[in-house]
Amino acid sequence: MSPSLRTPDVLISEVGPRDGLQSVKATMCTAHKCNWISALHAAGLREIEVASFVPARLLPQMVDAAQVVQHALTLPGLTVMALVPNLRGAEAAIAAGVHKISIPVSASAAHSVANVRKTHEEMLAEVRNILALRQERAPQMGVEVGLSTAFGCTLQGAVAEDEVIRLAEAVVAAGVDDCGLSDTTGMANPAQVRRLFKRLFAAIGHHAGAAHLHNTRGLGLANCLAAWDVGVRTFDASLGGLGGCPYAPGASGNVVTEDLVFMFEAMGLCTGIDLDALFAARAPLQAGLPGEPVYGMTPLAGLPLGFVQGALRG
Repeated sequence: MSPSLRTPDVLISEVGPRDGLQSVKATMCTAHKCNWISALHAAGLREIEVASFVPARLLPQMVDAAQVVQHALTLPGLTVMALVPNLRGAEAAIAAGVHKISIPVSASAAHSVANVRKTHEEMLAEVRNILALRQERAPQMGVEVGLSTAFGCTLQGAVAEDEVIRLAEAVVAAGVDDCGLSDTTGMANPAQVRRLFKRLFAAIGHHAGAAHLHNTRGLGLANCLAAWDVGVRTFDASLGGLGGCPYAPGASGNVVTEDLVFMFEAMGLCTGIDLDALFAARAPLQAGLPGEPVYGMTPLAGLPLGFVQGALRG
């Protein structure tokens, strides 16, 4: 089975090498990271967030970010992404040659201080500084913002939807290419996802970006389907469900890439991802993190008898 040449109906953006690895205690060595990223690419993933550019003293798992980026840049057709929390991180990411950066802007005021040590207004100023740097040094590089804790926060509790939309409008006005919504703490439900993404599309139109949803309370796929129903076409996911947020207590459980791809393919939608090869990409992950739990219902159950991927139909 091989991915079709048909244009995908949905973009699955793999965040395991960044979001997943920064959330576990063990540190995967550079060679294993590169092997894993190569396996993800071989399965058909064409956008991978491979690292974050943060101080090694804060996240030792990301100490080799530049080396990992250099490997990822050798993989044909791959959009190489990195997370940058500030201007210094953006400078390092640009120097490494990434195609796209993601800036985390917390919708929760409490999480913003805990995660990036900045208030909302200070973080908006940092976004503007990063965009000025992009214009000066790498105008071809994509810049997206992920509004973290958009659906609730373990530190603050409820997050006002009006504040989420205000921040989205502010970062788009500053010049970012896309702004998505992140359920960092796994508190979202499908009705909330539909409502808030509808508001996001109404407020910023084609700048509305990815859905980054977690499965902390078992609603990850339901929330992804709700986002799809209202027009979202880019979804973050993590192989084996690795991930969370070190600065949001209890924020475990990214949506499992394998389960998300299976859901869309079972619906007849093309992801461009070969499920058998995707399952095989769990082996280099587990080799690099021996003993680390990995999740996913589809790899355990296997594909249904007679199942044909949507990517291979028609």
